[in-house]
Amino acid sequence: MTFLNKQLLAKAKKEKLSLYTDRFLEQQPQCPFGLSGVCCRNCLQGPCRIIPNKAQAGICGAKPETIIARNLLRTTASGTTCHTDHARESVLTLLKISQNQTTYKIKDELKLRELAEKLRVRSWGNISLVAKAVAEEALEDFRRQEGLYHKKEGNFLNWINITAPKEKIELWKKLNILPVNCDMETSHAFHQTTLGNDADPNDLLLSTLRLGITDGYAGLHLATDMQDILFGTPTLTRTESNLGVLKKDYVNIIVHGHIPLLSEKINEWAKKLNKKARKANANGINVVGMCCTGIELLMRLGVPIAGHILQQELAIVTGAADSVVVDVQCIYPSLGDLANCYHTKLITTIDYVRIPGAMHIPFSVENADKAAQEIINQSIQAYKKRNPRKILIPKESSEVYAGFSVELIKELFSKINKKNPLKALYTTLKTRQINGIVAVVGCRSSKLNQQPFHEELTKLLLKNNILVLATGCSAHASAQAGLMTPEATEKYAGQKLKLFLKKLSRLNNLKNTLPPVWHMGSCVDNSRISRLVTELSLCSKTRIENLPIIVSAPEAATEKSVAIGVFFLTLGITTHINPPLPTSGSRYITNFLTKDLQKITFSKIILAITPEKAAKSIIQVINKKDF
Repeated sequence: MTFLNKQLLAKAKKEKLSLYTDRFLEQQPQCPFGLSGVCCRNCLQGPCRIIPNKAQAGICGAKPETIIARNLLRTTASGTTCHTDHARESVLTLLKISQNQTTYKIKDELKLRELAEKLRVRSWGNISLVAKAVAEEALEDFRRQEGLYHKKEGNFLNWINITAPKEKIELWKKLNILPVNCDMETSHAFHQTTLGNDADPNDLLLSTLRLGITDGYAGLHLATDMQDILFGTPTLTRTESNLGVLKKDYVNIIVHGHIPLLSEKINEWAKKLNKKARKANANGINVVGMCCTGIELLMRLGVPIAGHILQQELAIVTGAADSVVVDVQCIYPSLGDLANCYHTKLITTIDYVRIPGAMHIPFSVENADKAAQEIINQSIQAYKKRNPRKILIPKESSEVYAGFSVELIKELFSKINKKNPLKALYTTLKTRQINGIVAVVGCRSSKLNQQPFHEELTKLLLKNNILVLATGCSAHASAQAGLMTPEATEKYAGQKLKLFLKKLSRLNNLKNTLPPVWHMGSCVDNSRISRLVTELSLCSKTRIENLPIIVSAPEAATEKSVAIGVFFLTLGITTHINPPLPTSGSRYITNFLTKDLQKITFSKIILAITPEKAAKSIIQVINKKDF
């Protein structure tokens, strides 16, 4: 595997460093009760576990389906908070821009005014007043206080009202799962699952769907909209991926996490402070990304990206990382121990994310410039302490074509149908010029034993003339496998897909053929997939569940993955999730997710533990679509 560089693994072993691969083996065998979901720790009388032929219920009497449904709801709630917290930070930044309290600027005024029109607030004149009006409407999705079961007509999340398909809103209204306030919904979920509260698995599962909707609109959609306004809507860009983007004679700063507020400033100030780095005998400053913070810079500025969640430790093992600057999510605590074995500065920046052994430089949108400069200065000082004998930078790097926002996709298809670009995409699907679209999303998982599930599944889909969209760590996987290049179209795409991509490229007067895997962005940018599907459904007057579009999270690893998966299910998009969710301890819950859900949301979960089985199941579902 290129992402687990053998030289770096050997170097880590020689230096007696513990990596996730070692710790995963130390955890074997993993607890079967936890894996099947029948372990409950929601009170102090337990932990309780369901043991066949011995213990059929917990101490309080909770049965397997109740325990599993509670656990699933809690997991989804936790994942949802990751995205809603993310969105809130961006909304508050927009508000502070309107109040002239920060040096951040609005990069996409058009998108801001369009949102204002949808929200029916001021969209004309002074941009600060427009920003204030939009930010305040967004904040309503965090503070609206109508009770969950006493909703007024239309009193639900603003971002659902302006973004979600109307028929889905009606369905969710009938199911009584329309979210009112994202913080209240997640708080309610944790209360609902404590001892002595909801024990009805059906009600708990419906609440899980409510959290999926909350995640999709108050988390994903809201965060993407705010970030496009603040930093610009992505368009086609080219850069490099993998650990080979680190440079030997440069001050290497790795920005890692998910919220791009600070990383944008670091990238800005790195250019301004290049001379300072040269005085320290470096050739300059090299900012590279890790995980979704890196993707945000890649999508908008073409900043190279070093890797995904399973490569963060190896980035330090190279000995060339002068600083690793982290914000939130997917950050291994092990980085503190590893950084202390080198000259590397691990720098935390968010008050509620601290790591033993790390330096903490507080970040806020008001002090962003000061924090960025201090981080760069610390990185330059660290560079001076490098040990040349410890440096080993892999040669691997892959070309990446990225920036496939919905706006870019519509621009591409406007060359076929200027008035209704997405109708051209629908016609492409309807006439079987390509067989379907699959969004391959999500994390990389240590459970897969370094099996390249993302890459193998993607290649099988491409061979079967299916266009692949990618986000998050899955996008890293495709990028590093060389699947986001013009050459990949020639090498991996089926004949129909190849002809389609060449035709679309020719119509757009592109110098090179479009890649067969379209990089749509970070984790929160799964909203771009949702938006694309929603607009495609609207323009074609075809219900989402009837479109030949599937989602796959082939290496799900975090609670966020579950929340995103549930969101797609609520939209009516059948979703493949692997490794399987911890629900196998109840046939009732398994049947609900894989069969019965189709009667509620017109979607289901596909269970498939190999790329071949996943591809076969996905293609079967696509082929049955009647549109």
